[in-house]
Amino acid sequence: MITRRERGRRSWLLLFLLVPFIVLLWPPFYNYYQPEFIGIPFFYWFQLLWIIITGILTAVLYALRV
Repeated sequence: MITRRERGRRSWLLLFLLVPFIVLLWPPFYNYYQPEFIGIPFFYWFQLLWIIITGILTAVLYALRV
């Protein structure tokens, strides 16, 4: 059975999943052509980077049994 303390800890950790959503929610924040990375405009590689970061974040939270 999950104790009240564990449930509270889990809910705080789940808030970390909101970070990628909030960052990518507002495109004018990252809608730039420069800088380029391997010829890819910032707009595209920034989103791709967040896909990787979100995957790592999800794996870490899963490992912590959130």
